[in-house]
Amino acid sequence: MRAGRVAAIICSCLLLIQMLYIPRETSAAVNIPVSASAAILMEKDSGRVLFEKNAHEIHRIASITKIMTAILAIESGKMNEVVTIKKQAVYAEGSSIYLQMGEKIKLEDLVYGLMLRSGNDAANAIADYIGGSIEGFVFLMNQKAEELGMTNTKFANPHGLDDSENHYSTAYDMALLTRYAMNNKEYKTISGTKVYKFQRENGPQSWINKNRLLTEKYKYCTGGKTGFTKRAGRTLVTTAEKNGTELIAVTLKASDDWNDHITMYERSFKEYQPKTIIPKGTLAINAKGIKNKELYVKNTIIYPLLKEEYSDIRIEYKLHNPSILAKMNGGRVGTAIFHFQDKPVEKVPIYIRQTHKKHEESWWEKLKNILFSQMGVIFYD
Repeated sequence: MRAGRVAAIICSCLLLIQMLYIPRETSAAVNIPVSASAAILMEKDSGRVLFEKNAHEIHRIASITKIMTAILAIESGKMNEVVTIKKQAVYAEGSSIYLQMGEKIKLEDLVYGLMLRSGNDAANAIADYIGGSIEGFVFLMNQKAEELGMTNTKFANPHGLDDSENHYSTAYDMALLTRYAMNNKEYKTISGTKVYKFQRENGPQSWINKNRLLTEKYKYCTGGKTGFTKRAGRTLVTTAEKNGTELIAVTLKASDDWNDHITMYERSFKEYQPKTIIPKGTLAINAKGIKNKELYVKNTIIYPLLKEEYSDIRIEYKLHNPSILAKMNGGRVGTAIFHFQDKPVEKVPIYIRQTHKKHEESWWEKLKNILFSQMGVIFYD
């Protein structure tokens, strides 16, 4: 009776695998109507682009420039230092936190004024203090952009005003920058602050964030930066999180950017689900040379997918040859590679350890090995 039940379970599972892995046409990305000339929605952890419209098209970017200014200031390690404001900062055009020449103010407060109130005077003060001059800071901005792979970006100032023809970026590059910045806890805190209160030389100060998506329009918004100039139009970068999934949205030259971002977020939170591709822990694969041992990974791979994309997943296991595996009781023995739509996306190291198991594999262990062997392919060096 028990043998018959086991056989039935195995047959059912194999049928389920066959249903899940029938080859299908690759689904198109979710189509979202937006007012922006260029837009992108990116999942933060994986970097997967969930939606794009002219994402690599070069545009003026206005004050979302200040994301780069902020992250460089934070990474300088000087946030607790006091800055003496110079004339060049005081007379910056456009939005301002009304710095006074000779005023002493912490760099941290300047960064809050930069991000929440979009102070162009704060941008100049930060640039001069960190870079030794505005020109020196612009060099650092472009150096960082190159490091991050922002191949279609050029910075000419720390604030985004239209004072140069050589100041531009793309929706994709700004998403890359924001993804990098959001991995910094201090930046994430500042970007997501709705109201900032501190003691200034002329008395208590309170700043409300200009990002209305954060302060009033969208409860899942976690931060971002607004921007506007006559030549750039409205630019906006925001971040949002729901059920553990973090997304980054960028729009350039948009007439209805608040709703563009909400629409992108809502559609993508609904359509895409984070799927565990390779779970942390023991790998249920039947490899040669691992008797009384097990293979495991230390990190989980999670990737956002549409339901119809599940059949586009493939896992490749690259292991040392069986004779080497048989001799190893610990350490790294290979790599697990996650492929999506026949392209390698992410990889994690595979390790080996003793299990001290002396019994034969149970029917359930055998079943697991059958199941997972359908999902991945093992190669030996």
